[in-house]
Amino acid sequence: MVQTTVGIDGMMCGMCEAHVNDCIRANFDIKSVTSSHKKGEAVLLSDKAPEVSRLREVLGNLGYTVTSVHSEEAKEKKGFFARLMGK
Repeated sequence: MVQTTVGIDGMMCGMCEAHVNDCIRANFDIKSVTSSHKKGEAVLLSDKAPEVSRLREVLGNLGYTVTSVHSEEAKEKKGFFARLMGK
């Protein structure tokens, strides 16, 4: 899994976060996405890193500006039951 953090300029509220999330879900093959207008970013979890130029294009069409894109290997999160099972 790859975690991609996308810096986004122009998000002002929770509705902006929803628009960004919907746009990313509709245009990319991802497992999950969360956005924060306070942090000015969206975090995507996917099998492979999304194409940066495509991110800029689809979010730009909504009126947002991609300021940065950083992808890295996702750290595995272990939940409560995984710890009980010794995993």
